[in-house]
Amino acid sequence: MYEGDDPRVIRDPAQVRLLSSSVRQEIVDTLAALGGEAGVASLADQLGRPADGLYYHLRALVAGGLVEELPSDGMERRFRLAGGGHGPLRLSYDLGPNGNGVELRAFAHGLLQIANRDFQAALEQSDTVVAGPARTLWASRNKGWLAAADVEEVNALLARLGELTSQPKADGRAQLVSLAFVLAPTEARSKRRAPRTA
Repeated sequence: MYEGDDPRVIRDPAQVRLLSSSVRQEIVDTLAALGGEAGVASLADQLGRPADGLYYHLRALVAGGLVEELPSDGMERRFRLAGGGHGPLRLSYDLGPNGNGVELRAFAHGLLQIANRDFQAALEQSDTVVAGPARTLWASRNKGWLAAADVEEVNALLARLGELTSQPKADGRAQLVSLAFVLAPTEARSKRRAPRTA
């Protein structure tokens, strides 16, 4: 499907700005992990937050078109991700003069805050696996030179990791994980010399 036709792809700067809140990021991620829709009680339980504290953020997400409120079933208020709830929301990057670069900076800041919090919490859990094929905790930063074909392979691998770590809860999927990554081109820095003194 062409990205322009996919309602799950977010490109509007105002919508990206809504996701600069780490709480709102967690809400949309949790909705995706719960199959695209959930009641407020389920969201609150998964996020470890009081339900009353989520309504402000849910109203903002609904007003921004990122989440839909479903008709009430008489039990509790239910919400669904935009685009029918099928799969997580994705950002489209527009770094042009009228694009969403400023909002993407704020989004990345919130994303890294969540990743750091998740990592710190996992360090305290006695059942965290830190080695071997069942490893669930890993932080790394790599820096290297890539050919054009390498860049394509990295993107394919990251897309596959995104697919794997965005699956909704189902039988046989007992481990909830979060994956955050940043891929960014960098430039080699020249040596800085101290100014000469006379």
